[in-house]
Amino acid sequence: MNKRQCQPCTACCDGWVQIKVKGCEAYPGKPCPHSTGNGCDDYDNRPVDPCRQFECAWVQKKSTLPIDLKPNECGALVINKILIWQGLKVDLAVPVGRKIPEKTLTKLMQRAEKEMRPLIYQQQDPSSKMLEKNPLTLAYGPPAFQQWVLDEQAKGRALW
Repeated sequence: MNKRQCQPCTACCDGWVQIKVKGCEAYPGKPCPHSTGNGCDDYDNRPVDPCRQFECAWVQKKSTLPIDLKPNECGALVINKILIWQGLKVDLAVPVGRKIPEKTLTKLMQRAEKEMRPLIYQQQDPSSKMLEKNPLTLAYGPPAFQQWVLDEQAKGRALW
């Protein structure tokens, strides 16, 4: 089986995932300063953390995400197992843009049900014209999981 290739996707570098590269923050609306939108202008010197270590769920070996859910094509980047809730692996989906397209979100929710993996997903506040560093965080899964996510947010706790 051929390993899936990131390129031409640069969703993680373009700020849709909050990262820090060589002391520079990247987040929605603020891409990594080394991102050209088509790759990295310092690829050979990229740091281990996060650049060499990070793999979204789509590119991982033995990925269960369908081929058509490549982040730059489907509008969402999935990170597997950001936490464990009541013994279940929880995945995170961040939009590559303002929000995850409905078709993609439906597929991710179906995957969550099939694989019994609750899902946390984000979207930008529809009432805001600016991209926000910390988008709205929503939950999909059992009602107790959804309530737990709300409770953790109310306590100001970071979920990942």
